[in-house]
Amino acid sequence: MKKAGSYLLAALVLIGALAGCGAKDTGAANTPSAPRQTPIVLNEVAHSIFYAPMYVAIEEGYFAKEGIDLTLVTGFGADKTMTALLTGEADIGFMGSESTIYTYKEGASDYAVNFAQLTQRAGNFLVSREPIENFSWDMLKGKKVLGGRAGGMPEMVFEYILKKNGIDPAADLSIDQSIDFGSTAAAFSGGQGDFSVVCTVYYSIISSQNIRYFSKDVHVLTPTIPSTLSPCCT
Repeated sequence: MKKAGSYLLAALVLIGALAGCGAKDTGAANTPSAPRQTPIVLNEVAHSIFYAPMYVAIEEGYFAKEGIDLTLVTGFGADKTMTALLTGEADIGFMGSESTIYTYKEGASDYAVNFAQLTQRAGNFLVSREPIENFSWDMLKGKKVLGGRAGGMPEMVFEYILKKNGIDPAADLSIDQSIDFGSTAAAFSGGQGDFSVVCTVYYSIISSQNIRYFSKDVHVLTPTIPSTLSPCCT
């Protein structure tokens, strides 16, 4: 009897163990574990169709699949985006590469480091008040152009193009560098300047206001450059 009782107890223990394993496997199959989500705040310099690849990745859930709970904030200017990054309001900045260089040269201890690149050319346009069928860069001589803030990527790329076309940015024309790049379209619409450098999103705004314009796609004339990068603080 003792031997039979031992066999029966062993059988019950075995059945219980097998039943437990079966229940565990069934539950795992029915409820796949989702990746743990890490909250990340990304501050972009401007909201533009030029950055469509990033927006597609967000909408298609690519970040979520990698365990990233992404919050997108628009800084409206590289200086504001960098400030948000340095003060801890943002985990990642999305702006021109010049901002990280300036911050490093100023001696910041917790300086930003570029780790990813989205664009490799400047997505800017040159607009005028009158349509020009056969444009040449010589037409800018003696004119006033809204170029964006001094030291910004759009303005530096514009000067690079001028020099490549034999035009002295300091002597051959007047470049207004007192207006932030995000405000050049509004200033141009208000009557300032003969020409203006604008980015894609503001270009569409100008077009919708029925302003007669000529556009020269600036970005196809630029070299391959790290136009927009994603830096984070070390």
